[in-house]
Amino acid sequence: MMFVKVPESPPAAMSRNGYFFEETGYLKCDTDDGCENKEEVGGEELFDTVNSSIVSGDSIRFFVNVNLEVQQNVTVESESAGCVLLHTSRKYLKLKNFEEEVRAHRDLDGFLARAIIILDETATSLDDVLREMLKHFAEDSDNTEPSCNFDKIMSTLFTDSGAPREGNVHLLSDTIQGVTATVTGVQYQQSWLCIICTIKSLQRRHVCISRLERPQNWGENSCEVRFVILVLAPPKMKSTKTATEVGRTFATMFSDITFRQKLLETKTEEEFKEALVHQRHLLTVVNQRPSAVNEGHKTQSHKPLKLHEFFNVGKGIFDDIARRFPVYALDFTDGIIGNNKAIGKYITTMIFLYFACLLPSIAFGSLNDENTGGVIDVQKTIVGQCIGGLLYALFSGQPLVVLLTTAPLALYINVIRGICDDYSLDFSAFYAWIGLWNSFFLVLYSLFNFSLVMKLFKRSTEEIIALFISITFVLDALKGIIKVFKKYYYHEHQGDSYLENTRADVIPSLNTTFLMNSSVSRSIALENQTGMNDVHYGRETAVLSLMLMLGTLWLGHTLYQFKKSPYLHARVREILSDCALPISVLTFSIVGSYFFKEIEMSKFNYNPSESLFVLAPIRSLSIGSVMSAMGLGFLLSMLFFIEQNIVASLTNAPENRLVKGTAYHWDLLLVALINTGLSVFGLPWIHAAFPHSPMHVRALAYVEERVENGHIYETIVSVKETRLTTLVANFLVGLSLLLLPFPLQWIPKPVLYGLFLYIALTSIDGNQLFERVALLLKEQTAYPPTHYIRRVPQRKIHYFTGLQVLQLLILCGFGMSPLPYMKMIFPLIMIGMIPIRYNLLPRIIEAKYLDAMDAEH
Repeated sequence: MMFVKVPESPPAAMSRNGYFFEETGYLKCDTDDGCENKEEVGGEELFDTVNSSIVSGDSIRFFVNVNLEVQQNVTVESESAGCVLLHTSRKYLKLKNFEEEVRAHRDLDGFLARAIIILDETATSLDDVLREMLKHFAEDSDNTEPSCNFDKIMSTLFTDSGAPREGNVHLLSDTIQGVTATVTGVQYQQSWLCIICTIKSLQRRHVCISRLERPQNWGENSCEVRFVILVLAPPKMKSTKTATEVGRTFATMFSDITFRQKLLETKTEEEFKEALVHQRHLLTVVNQRPSAVNEGHKTQSHKPLKLHEFFNVGKGIFDDIARRFPVYALDFTDGIIGNNKAIGKYITTMIFLYFACLLPSIAFGSLNDENTGGVIDVQKTIVGQCIGGLLYALFSGQPLVVLLTTAPLALYINVIRGICDDYSLDFSAFYAWIGLWNSFFLVLYSLFNFSLVMKLFKRSTEEIIALFISITFVLDALKGIIKVFKKYYYHEHQGDSYLENTRADVIPSLNTTFLMNSSVSRSIALENQTGMNDVHYGRETAVLSLMLMLGTLWLGHTLYQFKKSPYLHARVREILSDCALPISVLTFSIVGSYFFKEIEMSKFNYNPSESLFVLAPIRSLSIGSVMSAMGLGFLLSMLFFIEQNIVASLTNAPENRLVKGTAYHWDLLLVALINTGLSVFGLPWIHAAFPHSPMHVRALAYVEERVENGHIYETIVSVKETRLTTLVANFLVGLSLLLLPFPLQWIPKPVLYGLFLYIALTSIDGNQLFERVALLLKEQTAYPPTHYIRRVPQRKIHYFTGLQVLQLLILCGFGMSPLPYMKMIFPLIMIGMIPIRYNLLPRIIEAKYLDAMDAEH
């Protein structure tokens, strides 16, 4: 095993007589170096052992040590010596992977193109060696740094730069050094030293390698130095081009003792360069093994599907039950009984999930009410959500998945209503038959293990579909607010005429034209009208609607991000973040319905039903109509199949660290059975919802922040996998029937539109496609050090992003087409992305780069 140790400042200290002292520090690395304690003469190395109680096992490490002079101690221990304080910092530095990280090859190519190599340097002190290296750098014909002050660069390499004269301590500021961890201590690779430095006045990066004529003793842990690598770089660089990254490239190469021996045998600069190129080739070949890129993603996605797997009828369902049933009881007791209780987190998650299920049910129930003429209304939508959600929470294999009726389902219901009107069909019967055919196909998919096909969906394809769903939420919100503005801000001619005539009768003295163009006058007129003095009509309704929508979005997202702020206690911040959705909805519902109650607001319709459970007259349709329903049911089943499995895949993503296993086949069968009952009773269909399911996981997760090269990442440490949150939330949704029509009708529609925007905005958090689109607007120095930035050339990243955006636009073109029948085939477009990813994209971008961008961090 190999370890890398990165001292931010060299662990080496150097006194006035040139001795170099290095503090100990270590880090885990990826390559082996069979170095043993031995003294070498001429080209051989000497290792120094430092006792350490921390290290165990034979391993080589890179070590970076940063020594920073902090403060001078005014206490004088003697007349001739002063004391200063020195801050030493160490950090891990992984060995460079030459097979995966493209920057490794580019760093070496850049060095070979402008190589500054000093062979058999005769200087004996470290200061003299560095001065010779800087001198060669200044005399280089390709030098593009005419304004550089090399004396200042020389002083910057050490910690005593700018220090008081009486407090000078001559230490290297930033170095990388290889170490080997053993049971007895730490063995340093003492024959080479990599010195890195950031200089503001530089325009580009520079590397110089000096081979000393004889081994030099520069102090503890640097007793037999033969090679010095000096790396200089400007401060504002892309995260993969910094001085540390360039130093990591050469330090990885020099960590191989065989390579160092070959360099000692070279006679000319050309032979030295050839040795470097050969070592690069060896490192690339050695690393060509099952890559860590694949380890981060779904491991099963690389196993080819075999036809016989689809003919093991029921095997997937049986395996799912066998996997999940042993932990079924734990789904009710984890976090409640025993250690690591999470009752507080459960309560906040239940509140969040209650609102996350109830409010979309109201929104889409209102939309279905308008599209179906009241056949499917808000009341039925809430009932369907309660029943389906409870059954899924009790019997599903992955209870963290949230079932909801969604925008695509509301679209299908609208299309079905149009077909029934065109062909004079009974809507309830036709709707029931389509639902039954849909369930029939879903049962077949689950029995014949069709969910195995989801192995072919790469991360990039899943994120295209996820981003498409987020865009639909945004468009639904925009359509709603535009409808409000058309009704109240830009009045239609007929509506204005009615208002004009009404007000003219009440206040004949008011000028009609003035009334038509002044929202203020309209309000005054209506205040004087009997029975309408508390309601204002006009532009103020549209403006208030916009404010409520944006206010709900702003408050919700602000509270969602509040856990990252320094205010209040950490637990309070977490509670406010988890309850961001209900707090924002309740706040602006009160603002719109109470503080501005004199202004008319758009609210959802409520038509109380005498009976919620009426069987559809399925026998009233002809055979031809039933067969036509089969075609629509098949298209609907494709939508269910893709949505259910992709949302489940995003929920079970490796970065979520779920441990109880998956149940794709069983959950698909359960969804089919649930929707069978919903169909025959005329209740709206439900399936796994995005982004509610990943947000549910996030709400139950314990998260910690990590910093890499100045960029902050949130990493999930563990997740409480429980059924209680979905069970209680859906039960509360059912109880919400008692809150109809009031107070639920006090929730203005613009607040629901703000909810859609909030869901869309929070869902793109962590979407790699969105992050890569954002890279186009950033300067390179702000690029985060993600895995694909390190492993894929920048141009390839942008090519891949552009191709993904093109697929997204095609999907949006079908899914949001004004032609209703085109909307119904967009699930087939999703399926069509599989051959695009496997057959078309590899002809444009190399497969290894595609796999890297489809991998996890």
